[in-house]
Amino acid sequence: MTGIGPVEPVNSPDGQETYEVIGADTPRLAEQWRALPRRVRRAVLGAVVLGLSAAGIVALLPAEPDAPAPAHNTLTPMPWPASVTTFRYTGLAATFASTPASGLFRFAVTVHSGPPVTLRVNGAAFDGLTARISPTETVTVNAGTTRRITVQVSVVDCAALPLDADLPFLDVTLRNTRAIQHHSFIFGGAYPEDLFQLIGAACDPMPARPSPRATGSAHSQNVDR
Repeated sequence: MTGIGPVEPVNSPDGQETYEVIGADTPRLAEQWRALPRRVRRAVLGAVVLGLSAAGIVALLPAEPDAPAPAHNTLTPMPWPASVTTFRYTGLAATFASTPASGLFRFAVTVHSGPPVTLRVNGAAFDGLTARISPTETVTVNAGTTRRITVQVSVVDCAALPLDADLPFLDVTLRNTRAIQHHSFIFGGAYPEDLFQLIGAACDPMPARPSPRATGSAHSQNVDR
């Protein structure tokens, strides 16, 4: 026998000493995964698969289109003067006793919207008549207002006057900042009677008028009844 005693382990509980083992590795990832319970591993695999599927769906979705550029504010088109102007006959301004060849007829002119409208009366339907605004030849009417005007109608040629026109009209020039328009306003009601009273006074004697028959200008658009 030799004097060598029994071999003791490195970490001997009797020696109360520990020795550091150089190069020892922590458990590998695969070993850690295998150490997990089967239920936990299935749950982790399910979560990973679900996350990858969601990422694939997001990647396949079409890109959202760019938001449309805000539309430019468009101004309301400026109206044509004839489309916003109306005439209404309101009666005679004087009898025909003093000046049988001329008569003063009153009208109410309304401009409903848009810029102010300047108007001029150019004629009174028939070649044998002349017409103009009195005392000034032009009148400007603001939008949303009604202005009363007097139109002087004069008989200049009795031979050129018809006897069977029941809807005589006024030829008017209308102007605003958009356009100048030539327009005809025709009138029913009392205006034809008053106008033919003027014609009768200026051209007496007049032949008897035939039965009433509605006629008018092809350019007429507004009728005052």
